Amino acid sequence: MDTPVIDIHNVSKIYNPDSIPVPAVNNVHLHFDRGEFTALVGPSGSGKTTLLNIIGGLDAPSEGKVIINGTDITRLSANQLINFRLHNIGFVFQSYNLIPVLTARENVEFIMLLQGTPKVMRQKRVQDLMNSVGLGDKMEVRPAQLSGGQQQRVAVSRALASKPQFILADEPTANLDSKSAANLLDIMAQLNQDEGMTFIFSTHDARVIERARRVITLVDGRVASDTCPTGK
Repeated sequence: MDTPVIDIHNVSKIYNPDSIPVPAVNNVHLHFDRGEFTALVGPSGSGKTTLLNIIGGLDAPSEGKVIINGTDITRLSANQLINFRLHNIGFVFQSYNLIPVLTARENVEFIMLLQGTPKVMRQKRVQDLMNSVGLGDKMEVRPAQLSGGQQQRVAVSRALASKPQFILADEPTANLDSKSAANLLDIMAQLNQDEGMTFIFSTHDARVIERARRVITLVDGRVASDTCPTGK
């Protein structure tokens, strides 16, 4: 069996530990293999977004460790962590987080500029990604001129541009209508199948959960269930 791409060891997160402690994640132990299409689910306040942020190095656990491809990211310095995220992790946020003054092409290209990718390679990668999400004709359009579904597809392209080890998606369909959500999930599922990209979602959305091949339910910061629905 392949070594897990992500290994979470006894992770806990407590906010405000010195005043009124608020436990968000409680002694979670999980691993994720390459190529998974997994949904973290649970009621509001269950800890799923906090856990996703800890996996992505956007938040630090109070206890425990997160090992990604053999690297314990909880032991990295701030600069090391920024560099690690740049080369290993793609993020898709509910609010898109596109840079409004940049075109769709420039938004997708931006992370590759930070990586120092040569111009010719950047141009080809952007063109291929934008074509793959059906936006090859929108490359010079700014986010404000795009629909919500189109903006989220640009965000997915940006997340994939750096060829990360995995994608973390926090409620990526929450602001989308049914058609746009279905289109986006089709694209993600195809990329997962074609490129072996690992996707981990934090979601309330039944449309995402129905597509997931693994569903992890969190309740009060703990793993209540971890199932692989049959037929997927």
